[in-house]
Amino acid sequence: MEHIEIRIDGMSCGGCVASVTRALQAVDGVKTVSVTLDPPQARVDFDAADTDAAEIERAVEDAGYDVIR
Repeated sequence: MEHIEIRIDGMSCGGCVASVTRALQAVDGVKTVSVTLDPPQARVDFDAADTDAAEIERAVEDAGYDVIR
């Protein structure tokens, strides 16, 4: 099991948190997701055999938010 913390730009409300959470939970291999507004970030635990950090970050961007690198 691995984890990644992603700083996210563009989230402003609970609906944003829910959207990012759903997008991340839909990625194969993601086990747990915790998204917060303050600070605006996501912590994701995932199985590296099924996914990687790039795919997880892409899910955030596909949901309409920016990943701060």
